[in-house]
Amino acid sequence: MARILCLDYGRKRVGVAVTDPGQIIANRLTTVATHTLWDFLKEYFAKEKVETLVVGYPRQMNNEASESVRYINPFLKKFQKDYPDIRLELFDERFTSKMAFQTMIDGGLKKKQRQDKAMVDAVSATIILQGFLEQQRNLKK
Repeated sequence: MARILCLDYGRKRVGVAVTDPGQIIANRLTTVATHTLWDFLKEYFAKEKVETLVVGYPRQMNNEASESVRYINPFLKKFQKDYPDIRLELFDERFTSKMAFQTMIDGGLKKKQRQDKAMVDAVSATIILQGFLEQQRNLKK
């Protein structure tokens, strides 16, 4: 089975998480600078079989897309053009940064480690991916 890759897309950094080949568990992978994302994806797809890309899509409380989607939408359009064989899924990412921060506290990370924005982005991507996996399981029931 192929993996599912997840991106928490930001203007400066992109948090990346991935499933195991059985698509059971979401794991934090890395954080990459946004301007290097295409190179990262090209290398990753050459090494690993990925069937789905999940991208955190920010929404406001009224369920409308937030302003930051203007940075994400061009990426999504280019991704679909460059990788038409990889399924693209959007997942509501509301509150994931707050959840990631709380997860880091609960995990016992020191204050200095919790201030590492790259770590927060990668943990956020993991939370988004885990939410997506749970949603997919519930749809199969």
